[in-house]
Amino acid sequence: MFINQLEIAFQKHSNAENAFAMAKYMKNRFPFYGIKTTERRELFKNIWKQNKQEVSNNTKTIALALYAKEQRELHYCAIEILIKELKGNYQKDDIEFIEKLIITNSWWDSVDTIAKYILGQYLIEFPDCIETTVEKFSNSNNMWLNRSAILFQLGYKKETDFELLKAICIQHQSSTEFFIQKAIGWALREYAKTNSEAVKNFVMVNNLKPLSRKEALKNLTDA
Repeated sequence: MFINQLEIAFQKHSNAENAFAMAKYMKNRFPFYGIKTTERRELFKNIWKQNKQEVSNNTKTIALALYAKEQRELHYCAIEILIKELKGNYQKDDIEFIEKLIITNSWWDSVDTIAKYILGQYLIEFPDCIETTVEKFSNSNNMWLNRSAILFQLGYKKETDFELLKAICIQHQSSTEFFIQKAIGWALREYAKTNSEAVKNFVMVNNLKPLSRKEALKNLTDA
């Protein structure tokens, strides 16, 4: 019922011109309804509120069903449901579900949100799983899992395990993949807000790719 209502509402508010532009921005990897973020979230919030119990009782099932749809806006809704409903309610075996989410319909817009707000939160709730999860994701042949291992601490601030972050960055510093180079720089730039000297020192003594280095030092004017 919830998904049907959502699809009907999104179809009613679809915009072909916006849809074309949005798909183009995402390299035509996904079709869009063409609903801009603010309007989409307003529609989504109202329908979610009307079906609150259904969503709470069937969170992962609904999220996967939405994620199996074509339109990208429905994928965004799935992720937003999971962020809210699972926080504080993760189970240890949810890491398999999270991995599936990362490697399905993968592109930077979904993966980055999942890495920070879902994988990152899961590992806050199960810190004993950090080592095995990071090792698996960082050593995977799937680039999006690699990127997630680099980015999952984005919201950790002072709780960031900088030794772990450095180790992952060093492991992938020779990567020719744009999304990995960018992730390294982003993760370091974010931690620089907490400890700029540590990041500057790390960048200076390691042979990071130019893009990673540039991104890491972007906000450090005296670097």
